[in-house]
This record gives sequence, structure tokens and C-alpha cells, in this order.
Amino acid sequence: MRHLSLVSRGGFLMLALCLALGAARAEAPPLAPLPPPTGEVVLRVGGAIQVKNSGDEAAFDMAMLQSLGVFTITTTTLWTDGEQTFAGVPLRAVLDRVGASGSKIDAQALNDYRADIPISDLQKDGPILAYSQNGVPLSVRDMGPLWVIYPYDSSLSFQTELIYARSVWQLQRIVVLP
Repeated sequence: MRHLSLVSRGGFLMLALCLALGAARAEAPPLAPLPPPTGEVVLRVGGAIQVKNSGDEAAFDMAMLQSLGVFTITTTTLWTDGEQTFAGVPLRAVLDRVGASGSKIDAQALNDYRADIPISDLQKDGPILAYSQNGVPLSVRDMGPLWVIYPYDSSLSFQTELIYARSVWQLQRIVVLP
């Protein structure tokens, strides 16, 4: 009987050690520093973020955004004629890069238009920050340089007034809110 209790105690200690090591491995590694932009800043991200490179914000030039991965969405929109192909970076990738923690973002345009976008919108096939349309970079005149684009044609859930209101063009700043 004594042997069984030692084995049980040893098994328990082994289990505790494995759980402790597993928990240590489960912790996220620290996020890499964000270098300062070398080109024109096209997006500022502030609020509840961990990684900053410009005071209390993260500033991105176009090359920095493009380095986060390119994703394309081919869709129709309320504001364009026919099917369009937009290229951009997933909004989720930008927030992941700065270590954002919150429940929503305040997306702000050059003309002071603002829209709250819940973090729950930032799913795998969620919105991108489009910087080109049909292979042409978006200018301020063409709703750029950044435009929040959802895959509108992929689901009826993306074809609502609320989603259209979140499709901020001339995006310049994001504030991550609790």
C-alpha cells in the first residue's frame, strides 16, 4: 500500500510539473518592437495597445502595413460600379501587431467621420484595410489611402446599414477601446 501512495504522490508531482511547464509555454511571447516608419505615416493606432513607436501610439507607413500580409477581397460595394478587387492588410493583423486588447475600435477618417467597429468583426474573413483597388493605389480622392472593406458579397450579414457605416474610407487613425 505504501508503494502505491508513493507512486500516486510521484504521479501527482509529475502531473503538477507538467501542468506548470505547459502553463509557462502557453504564455504569449513578448511582441517585437515596432520600428519607426521611414515613409509617410498613413495610419496611427492608439488606445489599449502594447507596442508603440511614436509616443503613446503606433505609427505605420504603407510598407509597414504591407509587411503584415496582403489579402484581397473581390466584391461589389455601394460606392463603386460593378465588382472590384481590393488589396489590403487584414484589420486583425494590424491589431495583433500592436498587441491590442479591447472590445471595439474607434475608426477615424480624415474628414472626422468615425465609426465603432467591434473586435468580434475581425474574424478570419473580416474586414481589411484596403490600400489598392483593381491594382491601383487608393488616393485620398479615391477614398484612400486606407479604406475599411468588408467582403460584402460573401454573406448577407455583411450587407447591412451597420456594416456599411463601419466601412470608413480615408481612414487615418484607430483607437482601441476597452
